[in-house]
Amino acid sequence: MPDTPTNDDLLALAAGVLDTEARAIEALKPRLDDDFIAACNLCLNTPGRVVVTGMGKSGHVSNKIAATLASTGTPAFFMHPAEASHGDLGMITSQDLLLAVSYSGETDEVVTILPVVKRIGARLLSMTGNPKSTMARAADVHLDISVSEEACPLNLAPTASTTATLAMGDALAVALLEKRGFTAEDFARSHPSGVLGKRLLLRVSDVMHTGDRIPQVGADVTLRDALLEMTAKALGMTAIVDDERRILGIFTDGDLRRTLDAGADIRETAIRDVMHADCKTVDRHTLAAEALRMLEENKITGLLVTDDDGTLVGALNIHDLFREGLM
Repeated sequence: MPDTPTNDDLLALAAGVLDTEARAIEALKPRLDDDFIAACNLCLNTPGRVVVTGMGKSGHVSNKIAATLASTGTPAFFMHPAEASHGDLGMITSQDLLLAVSYSGETDEVVTILPVVKRIGARLLSMTGNPKSTMARAADVHLDISVSEEACPLNLAPTASTTATLAMGDALAVALLEKRGFTAEDFARSHPSGVLGKRLLLRVSDVMHTGDRIPQVGADVTLRDALLEMTAKALGMTAIVDDERRILGIFTDGDLRRTLDAGADIRETAIRDVMHADCKTVDRHTLAAEALRMLEENKITGLLVTDDDGTLVGALNIHDLFREGLM
């Protein structure tokens, strides 16, 4: 029986895998030539969608390539080649592009559907490790993803080859992203539930408290009345406004502690005498992420929200941003 590998053997084996896969990716660079440009143009000139297909390990990689394309501005989806022969070919139209992935270029399930795809009128882009394969020869454009060796010690399990395929798919997606002028805001629109989406799309107006939920009092009320308003609205602050709802100042929980420490009588003290006139405000159209930066930078927990003319229209607490997953 062979000796059981030591921990050092395992680490050396893992390092060898990474080296082999790194070489496989490096070997793709010289193949970024006219064929790659043609592949980009084929995708860019496709009026429909890019339909990505592959079987087995290539299928898993194809699914990821489709997802990356779709999230970076190129409409795409994955189609299982075996299911395609049983009705799913109806997903493809003459306006689409089929991106077929197979390292051998001879995968039966994929090769079987190629004549039908041609009859439909869809274009064909293939990624294979054999430029002379059936899939490569049938394609309008072919991308060579061949590797000199797999990272598997038996040189059997798809390892370096799937890494190379995935890397070529990423290269294609990013090139198309740049050519389309796809922006971070565009990315966020297709990821509205992700942190990036929220950071780029969520605005103060989406999370602020409005209407009767805004803590606000006039300048002539007593500190006691201001405290009642703060308690009722539970935001740890209240705005002090004039008759036109223009902001005169703010009074917070922190101000309350300092005022009580100074011996103020809450029934006699007017709120105008203890408020902060120079308070931080934010425009309702400001990104919520920017509002969070203001809170953190100024070491405060709340902001008053103004309209374009400076009128009080909302109030924002740091807990509101926490609930939206921005922290």
